[in-house]
Amino acid sequence: MFPLRTAVRHRLRIAPAILLPLLILAVGIRPEAAAAAAADTEIALSLAEMMRSARAVIATQQERINDPAVGDKGLSGEVVLAKAVEIYLTRTGRDPRKVSAKTQHGRLLRAQMAAIREVMDENQKTINRKGLGFKGFVPAVFTRLVNERFGQKVGQEATIKVTGPPDLVRNRKALPDPWEAAVIRDRLMAPDWPSGEVLSARVSQDGREALRVLVPEYYGASCLACHGGPRGSLDLTGYPMEGGQIGELGGVISITLFR
Repeated sequence: MFPLRTAVRHRLRIAPAILLPLLILAVGIRPEAAAAAAADTEIALSLAEMMRSARAVIATQQERINDPAVGDKGLSGEVVLAKAVEIYLTRTGRDPRKVSAKTQHGRLLRAQMAAIREVMDENQKTINRKGLGFKGFVPAVFTRLVNERFGQKVGQEATIKVTGPPDLVRNRKALPDPWEAAVIRDRLMAPDWPSGEVLSARVSQDGREALRVLVPEYYGASCLACHGGPRGSLDLTGYPMEGGQIGELGGVISITLFR
């Protein structure tokens, strides 16, 4: 298990902007520890926003990707990354390319942006295949591939994954670990948990100190095409739909930063 040392709750607007000033609601935390937690949480939220920005690009391009009449979709790694950076900049007011590469924040962002570019370039054959409609290159698949490539690049420094309540997780690799499952069940899904509130905690994991951040995500109208209802009916990927409703917790971005 992962003993929770310091829990910090951040009241943030998840959309359209995520990097708003952090309001630390925990009590009994030394000021320097609180400041360090806030700084690390900002890094984690920046990574979450870059992931969300790139995923938004893939989501808006689904009709084009699945058009069997079009070959080259014009969605190279450089093109998709540029669109993701534009969205990130609009949402945060910060250019991720200008974050110093000498900092952990800059190193991790650059690894993430490289992962976005590489995943897109490696999947061009699938994306550009003529005569085939649905390609299976949906936002969830893209995100998983990017997060896996990111992990390969940064090793033991950080991890990112999209998880959620166990009964909503389709890919078994994305099932929540015991700590995530407990926090999702006892905190993020609690009736009194404010919508959009992010939780961060200092934990001991595998003998190392880590900051873990969980960013809740809620079903929007566009999500219901795959995750809505009727519950049990098949979506376009052939997977049974969950019967989700707008505003319900649909997933959680989980970021871990090691020290």
